[in-house]
Amino acid sequence: MTSTDRNSELAIRPPRQERTRQAWTRILEAGVAIIEEGGYEAFTIAAVCERAKVAPRAIYDRTTSKEALFLAVYEHGLSRIRADEEVFDREDRWTGLDARTLVVEAVSEFAGIFERHAAFLKPIVLLSGAHPEVYRRGGAYGARMADRFTTVVLGAAHEITHPDPETAVRLCFSTVFASLVLRVGYGSGFAAPAVDTDAFVRHLAQTAVRYLFGCD
Repeated sequence: MTSTDRNSELAIRPPRQERTRQAWTRILEAGVAIIEEGGYEAFTIAAVCERAKVAPRAIYDRTTSKEALFLAVYEHGLSRIRADEEVFDREDRWTGLDARTLVVEAVSEFAGIFERHAAFLKPIVLLSGAHPEVYRRGGAYGARMADRFTTVVLGAAHEITHPDPETAVRLCFSTVFASLVLRVGYGSGFAAPAVDTDAFVRHLAQTAVRYLFGCD
């Protein structure tokens, strides 16, 4: 199968009428809830229909593929996370912060997004290693998150001790991102002492500050 054929197979025919748009939204919301509660294993067209209270035709009018439906639900779930990430685009949120506070706040905002959306992100993290399309989309999404984080933290570039501040910030992001993925995917005690969320975020922020600024 060519990439064009694959993309066609995964395409969704968008609803045009208000009634069908409302039904499609219910379908997407139902799919997110099923993933949050039971993971990918629980995700079936029948389960989505039952949860959304729609007939199967409401789905088959949009697509004939469970995989396409799942990826549409995946994107719907990510849209909620992207909405939270808009905080990184708000200049007023970051203006006036000293360098260390800026990094601490950026890490805290990022960790808060993971915490608020943990129920959705956990099954997605666990699935990504075995699902090439989720892995691909997740990588692209992570890159966009890295760009937003880097743009904010480079507001403190004048105090970053590394000769290449942007590379340092991107590596810092990778460490923060990996730590959050492991925690949400495998639990607080995986490969590290189990600590509550506040302590975890505090330690993670301190790690970022020490790496970027070389301070105690």
